[in-house]
Amino acid sequence: MCETCGCGGEGVVVQVPADLLQRLNSSRFQVSLDAPEQARRLAVEEDLLARNDRQASQVRQHLSGQGVLALNLISSPGSGKTTLLVETIRRLEGKVPVAVIEGDQQTTRDADRIAATGAPAIQINTGKGCHLEAQAIHDALHHMPVPAGGILFIENVGNLVCPALFDLGEAEKVVILSVTEGDDKPAKYPHIFNAAGVMVLNKIDLLPYVDFDVERCLEEARRLRPDLVVLQVSARTGEGMDAWVQHLLQRREALKAN
Repeated sequence: MCETCGCGGEGVVVQVPADLLQRLNSSRFQVSLDAPEQARRLAVEEDLLARNDRQASQVRQHLSGQGVLALNLISSPGSGKTTLLVETIRRLEGKVPVAVIEGDQQTTRDADRIAATGAPAIQINTGKGCHLEAQAIHDALHHMPVPAGGILFIENVGNLVCPALFDLGEAEKVVILSVTEGDDKPAKYPHIFNAAGVMVLNKIDLLPYVDFDVERCLEEARRLRPDLVVLQVSARTGEGMDAWVQHLLQRREALKAN
C-alpha cells in the first residue's frame, strides 16, 4: 500500500455491524521495471498520494455540502484520543449529531467504546497499515451517513508520521499530544505539527508528576505553525474541555456560514 512507510495493503478490513464492508485499497500500481529502484519507488509514492488526494477531494466536497465538520484526530498510541473523544461526545449530546470512524490495525475495542456512548461508529482495521486513507473513509460513509450539520470524528491509527501525509477529506487535522509523551515531540515529528490546525495537549492533570515543559513544547509547535490553536485539557478531570467543545462548535458554525 505504501512504499513511504513500508506498510502493506493485505489484510485491510473495515468492520461494521453485520460485516457490511470488506474491501479497501485493492488497486495495484503499474510501475516500469526498467526504471531505477529509487525512481520506481518515487513513482509509486506520487501515484499513491495523487489518487488519495483525488478521493479526499470528493469526500470533502460531499461532507462540506452536507454541512458536516470532519476532523482527523492524529496522535501517538496512548495519548488519550479515545478517552477524549468519549468525553467530547458526551458534552456534545443534545447540541450536535456526532459520528465516528475509528482506525486501528486490529480489534474493535475503540469503536465499541464509542458505540457505548450512543454515537454511531465504524471500525476500520488496517492490518499492517499504519494510517487511514481517503478511500477507506469514502467506503465507510456509504454505510454510516453522517447527519447534515453534524460532526464526523476520524480517529486515525496511532502514529505521528504517516497519517500526516494523507488527506482524508477532513476540514482540519487535530494533533493530540499527552504530557506523558515528552515535550520534544513537535521538534521530533514536525510534519504533523505543521499540518494540524489544532493541537490538544491532553492529560494536563498529570503535569505535577511528569517532566514536561509546557512552554518549550508550545514554543516549538508554534515555530512550525505560528497560527496553531492550542488547547490544554484533561479528559479525565474535565479541565479545559469546555474550551475544546466551544472550538468544535465555532468551527462547525464557520463551516455552515461558508
